[in-house]
Amino acid sequence: MTSIPFQGSPTPSLGVEWEFALTDKQTGDLSNSAAALFAAVAEQHPERTGQVHKELLRNTVELVTGICRTTAEAVYDLTGTLAVVRRIADELGVDLYGAGTHPFAEWSTQLLTEGHRYAELIERTQWWGRQMLIWGLHVHVGISHRDKVLPILDALLNYYPHLLAISASSPMWAGQDTSYASNRAMMFQQLPTAGLPFQFATWSEFEAFVGDQKTTGIIDHINEIRWDIRPSPHLGTIEVRVCDGMTNVADLSAVVALIHCLVVDLDRRLTAGEALPTMAPWLVQENKWRAARYGLEAIVILDSDCTERLVTEDLSNVLERLAPIARDLECVDELAGVSRIIERGASYQRQRAVYARTGSMRDVVASVVEELAQPVS
Repeated sequence: MTSIPFQGSPTPSLGVEWEFALTDKQTGDLSNSAAALFAAVAEQHPERTGQVHKELLRNTVELVTGICRTTAEAVYDLTGTLAVVRRIADELGVDLYGAGTHPFAEWSTQLLTEGHRYAELIERTQWWGRQMLIWGLHVHVGISHRDKVLPILDALLNYYPHLLAISASSPMWAGQDTSYASNRAMMFQQLPTAGLPFQFATWSEFEAFVGDQKTTGIIDHINEIRWDIRPSPHLGTIEVRVCDGMTNVADLSAVVALIHCLVVDLDRRLTAGEALPTMAPWLVQENKWRAARYGLEAIVILDSDCTERLVTEDLSNVLERLAPIARDLECVDELAGVSRIIERGASYQRQRAVYARTGSMRDVVASVVEELAQPVS
């Protein structure tokens, strides 16, 4: 059996990874200019190089925080890097585009980032791997001990549709409206190690699974398990990868605060001796599909008794219940942003409204780019 030590975090620390596409300022199409952007960052702002990461394709840049204590601290960290990267992107004639998919780009014109890991992924996954014109938000929350990780992960799956619904930003694909709020969620699960996590009862079961994956050559490294929610043992965190790419800082702040509060709430309840609620995998899977398809209009399954409710109504109760946690984590204002997303519409709804008004997917791209420039309110 593969032994996987978990480097527990003494506090519920926070780390955020925000993926962006690069789009041409003139055409709105994707631009394979990430290499030039990374080179310029290294030359002009070497202190930021550790916060700007490469991804699978040369049209993508990922901004990452250090280890943070609060949502506000994480957002401050991100926006500092964002200001640097946006200025350099402007010099290169490209914009940062923060949605889950691009409305009209063609996968066949995208270039692969150099590196053995990326080349091997494409060699194995072929057509599906080349289709991955998708961008997301990843949030790490520190967990003190490995025995907490899997119970918290399983219970967190109950909130999967809530997180996907408020973050959904990928309704369009290859020039068409897919009728899904999050086409990205459906696309990404086609990769062989992506999608919903298995629900293991013990850490040893997880270790056995990873051992089987390595023995059979499915993965070489644990990071190649690309679940929507996964343990990150070397960081001592649970990594939540459910969400689509975020189109503005205000929405990002709200989603990060919600994830932070949910994980800490579950951690405290587990520590107090509570058996955390879970649902059967087939119910979790159905919830993922409903949120991806219907977004904020999804009727979701809440428990093992198959109680159902409109996701926005349940979010209201969740926010009320998490209020004391938000005070402790100093993110009351940020968490309130979840309600504002519901009131004004999620990104997928805003994109559709632009298209309904103008009939132009180029205008959809411009609207997403413009949102990133808006001040936080």
